[in-house]
Amino acid sequence: MEAEQLNDRIRGSLAVLIDSADELRDLDQALGDGDLGITISAGSAAVIAALEQLPAEATPVDIARASAKAFANANPSTMAALVAGALLAGSRVWADVADVTIADAQAFAAAAATSIAQRGKTQIGDKTILDGLAAVADALVDQTDADEALDAAITAAAAAVENTKHLQSRRGRASWLQERSIGMADPGATALQRFVESWKIAGVDVK
Repeated sequence: MEAEQLNDRIRGSLAVLIDSADELRDLDQALGDGDLGITISAGSAAVIAALEQLPAEATPVDIARASAKAFANANPSTMAALVAGALLAGSRVWADVADVTIADAQAFAAAAATSIAQRGKTQIGDKTILDGLAAVADALVDQTDADEALDAAITAAAAAVENTKHLQSRRGRASWLQERSIGMADPGATALQRFVESWKIAGVDVK
């Protein structure tokens, strides 16, 4: 995927993701402080605006860095900082990338997951967005067909969200609920699932 198409696809997917703001707000009100819907909608709108301003010669790295800066500046929340850090970490593996391949996408997701694990001081099983992101990164390993890779990523993200329902939250405000957090899906992992799903919806107009 060339940089121009990547830019279009990201903007299209984020426009779809904004429609999930109410769902994410409701989930976050049950487990957190209820600001995830605002974080996602404001951050997505800011990224869309920033990418619209990039020059035609912008590279995948430029796109990732602009997205990180815009998302972070749109919100003062912890999630915004984690997402921005993850995007910057992913951008570093694209230093020499002109056309993003499935392998490049997998490397980006893996680097982003590592960033969130380190910055958020969390691990898989703590019931966070990391559960979903790590699952997506694993699902993309050795994939060679774009459509099959995306379907695998969507399936993995959805399964990760379902798995979080059986876990106790161990990070963030949700951890205060202790055993009461069991039975509810993690909002961050759900946001990741909705983003991956929106990537496919946006792709209908791109192909």
